[in-house]
Amino acid sequence: MADIAFPVARLHDGTLRQLQQLEQRLREETGEEIVLVAYERKTVDEGETKR
Repeated sequence: MADIAFPVARLHDGTLRQLQQLEQRLREETGEEIVLVAYERKTVDEGETKR
């Protein structure tokens, strides 16, 4: 049976900058301290350790 794990995504520099720009734009629009988090969906087979 496979489980689903969600480790933090490793993003390329350009993609990370885009995410940070979106965070900034959302902060400016909402006046709130917005933080976006990127996770990667992974299937973990039974017997494999989850990290």
